[in-house]
Amino acid sequence: MTETLLGPALVEEATKKSGLIWVRGDASAARALWHVWHDGAAHVVGDGPGEQPLPGLVAGSTAEVTVRSKDKGGRIVSWTAAVSELPSGTPEWDAAVAELKGKRLNATDGEAMPERWARECRVLRLEPVGSTTDLPDGSLAAVPQPSDATTRRAVPAALPRLLFKRRKR
Repeated sequence: MTETLLGPALVEEATKKSGLIWVRGDASAARALWHVWHDGAAHVVGDGPGEQPLPGLVAGSTAEVTVRSKDKGGRIVSWTAAVSELPSGTPEWDAAVAELKGKRLNATDGEAMPERWARECRVLRLEPVGSTTDLPDGSLAAVPQPSDATTRRAVPAALPRLLFKRRKR
C-alpha cells in the first residue's frame, strides 16, 4: 500500500517544486517546458506566437514527463501523462490560466495575456497515469534542437586592458 501512495505523492511534490519538466510527446524529442501544477495535473501553455512550442503533444495521447531536481538538476522521477486540451472559456480553462498567468515570466501583454492565449495558444493538461523511479539504462543525452540562437563570441584580447586600465592622477 505504501508504494501505491508513494508514487503519486512523489510525482506531485517533485513536479510542484520543479520549474521545468521535460516532456516527450508522440515520436518527438523531449523538450523542457515551464508549467504549473494545478488540480492534480501539470498544465502547460504554448504553440502561439512568443510561447513555448508543444510538438508531439496531442489531445487524447500520452506523453512521458521527466522531473528534475531544482537545485542539482538531476532526474527525480519520470511519469506517464494523459494529454488533454482544455477548451477556452470553460471553468477548468479559466482556473488553469489563472495559475499559469501568475507564473508566466516576461509577458509582453500583461493583463491581456489570457485573451491572447484563448485566441492563439493551446492550454494542455498533463495528468499522471503512471510513474516510475527506475534509473534509465542509457545516458538520455540527445542532440540539441535546431535553433536560431547563437553562442557568445570570444572576448577580444585587448578588452580587459581597456576596461580595467588604471587612470593616472
